[in-house]
Amino acid sequence: MNEAQKDSDRALKAALTICDGRIPYPQCGAVMVTLEHTVATLLLAAMNGDARKAAAMLNEGLAPRVEERLMLHASRAAS
Repeated sequence: MNEAQKDSDRALKAALTICDGRIPYPQCGAVMVTLEHTVATLLLAAMNGDARKAAAMLNEGLAPRVEERLMLHASRAAS
C-alpha cells in the first residue's frame, strides 16, 4: 500500500470514528459538531497550542485544500 492509499485509509477510519454510528446526512449537525471539535484539536496540536497559528493554518492551508479535494471529487463524479 503506497502513502496515498494509507492516507485515504486513515481518512476513512477517522470519518467512521467521527460519525460513530450516526448517519451523516440526517444527523449532519451532530456529526459536524464532532468534526469541528476534531479539526480544532488537531490544528491546535499541530501549531503547539497557538490559536492564532491554528486559525491561520485553517484559513490559508486547510480550507483551500479541502475545497480542492471536493472539486476533484465533483469532477470525477461528473466523468
